[in-house]
Amino acid sequence: QVQLQESGPGLVKASQTISLTCTVSGGSITTGYYYWSWIRQSPGKGREWIGTIAYSGTDYYSPSLISRASISRDTSKNQYTLQLSSVVPEDTAVYYCARAPITAATLDRFEDYDYWGQGTQVTVSS
Repeated sequence: QVQLQESGPGLVKASQTISLTCTVSGGSITTGYYYWSWIRQSPGKGREWIGTIAYSGTDYYSPSLISRASISRDTSKNQYTLQLSSVVPEDTAVYYCARAPITAATLDRFEDYDYWGQGTQVTVSS
């Protein structure tokens, strides 16, 4: 059974950088053909795909966030990390890490994701 667990600060100030880590257990982020993503949901809004790092290490980003988002991984710890810079209060959301198989049609088609973390609330204060 694959499990994902997000961790990181719950409160940050505007202009700072959010750093969130997803720890994966029950499966390796480098084996198998999977995409490992970050997704968020803001109050009153739908889910938004932020970015993905593939099993190969290739990364992909939402065009709206590519200038501020960066995803890296620590294969020795089976973790991957999101950094989102220059945050504003509108970045307040619940942030999720999730896995999709390589057969997923697109990375923002959320019904294709098979495992999700429980989510972590991040609040950006002005």
